[in-house]
Amino acid sequence: MSGVRPIAAHRPKPGKDSPPATGHRRRLRYRGKNPRRFAEKYKEHDPARYAATIAKVIAAGKTPAGSHRPIMVAEILEVLAPRPGEVAIDCTLGYGGHAEAILPRLQPGGRLLGLDADPIELPKTEARLRSLGFDPGMFVAHRTNFAGLPQALAHAGIDGADIILADLGVSSMQLDDPTRGFSVKHDGPLDLRMNPQRGQPASVFLEKIHPDKLVRLLLENADEPHAATLAPALAGKLLPGTGSLAAAIRAALPRVDTEAAELSVRRVFQALRIAVNDEFSALDTFLRHLPSCLRPGGRVAILTFHSGEDRRVKKAFAAGLRDGSYSNVAEEVIRPTAAERRSNPRSTSAKLRWARRALCSS
Repeated sequence: MSGVRPIAAHRPKPGKDSPPATGHRRRLRYRGKNPRRFAEKYKEHDPARYAATIAKVIAAGKTPAGSHRPIMVAEILEVLAPRPGEVAIDCTLGYGGHAEAILPRLQPGGRLLGLDADPIELPKTEARLRSLGFDPGMFVAHRTNFAGLPQALAHAGIDGADIILADLGVSSMQLDDPTRGFSVKHDGPLDLRMNPQRGQPASVFLEKIHPDKLVRLLLENADEPHAATLAPALAGKLLPGTGSLAAAIRAALPRVDTEAAELSVRRVFQALRIAVNDEFSALDTFLRHLPSCLRPGGRVAILTFHSGEDRRVKKAFAAGLRDGSYSNVAEEVIRPTAAERRSNPRSTSAKLRWARRALCSS
């Protein structure tokens, strides 16, 4: 065997996919040019460092991962007309886009209280607004559902607000993150809770519900035309993931064309989300307390995204106008411009209504 070299054990050549010799683990990089997985989009999760990438995503009519594009900002600023020294309440702080637009107009001397029930996103938004220079004298965040508005005002030592805003839509951060279970873009646990620390996930809710009750829920919460067909196929079933629920909905509608079936998938998710978070009850409570939380002449604007929400807001404002709580309310709903709908498709279903508190109640 002399002259024959022993076969050496295979060793991978160092390259871009090999860990450094120090044992330091490289940050996960994009797989290809356009990564699909939420966790891999590290550039979109770091907008300050990758501004060019963010600009490209927005220019393509999409929302960068981990962020949210506020809807109808110009229209909201017009109807709320924030002025220096006033007190504003953003009842659904989310990513803070509306608050970021309102806060400079309250200065000098004004302040904004931001409410949000999401324990995951609220600290991120508070840190982001602090980084923009809004100190605790200008901006304070409080974790609560907007139904707790009176208690939040008392906790902050505020006797009434000049401006109140509520955006009832689901934030893009929640929709895009598969671990929250709000969307079927990527499979994830069927959760749908705004606050994952409270209540039961949608999978448990669906497993326990009776078909007759699910029919009523799908009709009331989403105007689902196939409610009677879908309810027996979904109620009482173990569907732990968003993918398994979507598949069960499609399987229950074999004669429905693909586009219509996908609309049903979205409506079922919407109906379950509303139920799991008790959204209509919270909205009714918010609307009932709203006039007493506004100072005389104060303004409120509410963004809704489906008929069940809009009907409640419209009726509450009309009732307040009749009883003298409000001096003026929107005669017509305000919708996003065509340009905004093209640049941000998630704004398409938005409706904006406003009201003004009477200078003195009757």
